[in-house]
Amino acid sequence: MESRNSYPPPLIIPRSGHTISRVHISPNALKVLYRLREMGHRACLVGGGVRDLLLGREPKDFDVVTDARPEQIHRLFRNCRLIGRRFRLAHVQFGQEIIEVATFRAYGGSDDDGVAVERAEDGRILSDNVYGVIEQDAWRRDFTLNALYYDIDNFAVLDYVGGMADLKAGLIRLIGDPAQHYHEDPVRLLRAVRFAAKLGFRLEPATEAPLHRLGHLLEKIPPARLFDEVLKLFTGGCAIQTFELLRHYRLFGWLFPATERCLSHQQHHYPKTLLVRALAATDRRVAEGKPIHPAFLFAALLWEPLREQAQRLQAEGLDEADALQAAADQVIQAQIRHIALPRRYSLPMREIWELQQRLTVTTGKRALRLLTHPRFRAGYDFLLLRAEADEQAAELAGWWTRLLALDEAGRVQATQPAAKAKSAKSRRRRKARSAKAGPSVQPPPEA
Repeated sequence: MESRNSYPPPLIIPRSGHTISRVHISPNALKVLYRLREMGHRACLVGGGVRDLLLGREPKDFDVVTDARPEQIHRLFRNCRLIGRRFRLAHVQFGQEIIEVATFRAYGGSDDDGVAVERAEDGRILSDNVYGVIEQDAWRRDFTLNALYYDIDNFAVLDYVGGMADLKAGLIRLIGDPAQHYHEDPVRLLRAVRFAAKLGFRLEPATEAPLHRLGHLLEKIPPARLFDEVLKLFTGGCAIQTFELLRHYRLFGWLFPATERCLSHQQHHYPKTLLVRALAATDRRVAEGKPIHPAFLFAALLWEPLREQAQRLQAEGLDEADALQAAADQVIQAQIRHIALPRRYSLPMREIWELQQRLTVTTGKRALRLLTHPRFRAGYDFLLLRAEADEQAAELAGWWTRLLALDEAGRVQATQPAAKAKSAKSRRRRKARSAKAGPSVQPPPEA
């Protein structure tokens, strides 16, 4: 194992030289840091939490790194569980908050216990549980911005790889050789785009150059892992910028190939597609602190392939409802070969799609029953998005909007079939004329 002396010393920014305060750090993260220190272990905050605190942003989570091994961490915290095979981690749970604790890793080679990094033939890292010291840990991380450490011992920030300079310059830079890093873990292609969109930073030229040509590496990543990454890409509040960068770097098509084909056909009109409007709506909800349902997001991401496939099936003779069902099956099966779609999301997504057809029924009890459907609101919101560029959908959306504004009696009246409604209207007119003419006078009986 390499020694500490083989690495350059870090830039040490003392407490007086940076803006991080314990007031802005999760109390639970501080508990973990203090507990590790009390038991004689080195412990630091690292990663996005440190980066965001230095940028004056509110971190989404706090990650801890230490020289304690996972088993030692597990013994120190009763509320801890160990996870992962590829990358062994400890999760310390405090109610709804999880503090992730990792052991310092070494880069390549093997550790004192003889454990080595497992690699595939193409260079991908399959297992990375070679433990080391903080200097090694810094140099094996991906981006310089994520390799800044907040040391609980003296409240200093430690910079081994030039992260502070890149933070000030607004640069996203990979540590070491970019192409090698992308081959070791192709998800870094997506992380580079996500950080650039989220932070509004530029990609350093050497980090940016391989993005256009290495998208095919994503085919080697398990679909379940890509599902998690896609959620991070599109639910962080900058979905529009992320989408544009993914398409610019030819990465979107490796995640959603059918959608990319549809967008390519509509290249001159894509700013008006439902997908772009859905991503903009997602960003607004994030900004307003409202919840986001991944089913709605995936319904939008796959809407164009669904619509085109349903039209083809109808042209082959299937009726509208059967064509929609069959198209949904085919689109989902094709997509899950690239990105997993857990049933808790794929089923609501299908319901949102099916509601687009069911919402065309505007008379009778079926229309009223739709108001009680558990996905009605999501289906209605989806219809509103479609209405922005589809005249027929706009007319339908207007009808449902007016119906929602009525009371119960008004909704019953509004959903009556035309003949029944006309008959009721005629009866009301006859009653009105009768009331205006006054009571009729009967002739006296004959003597």
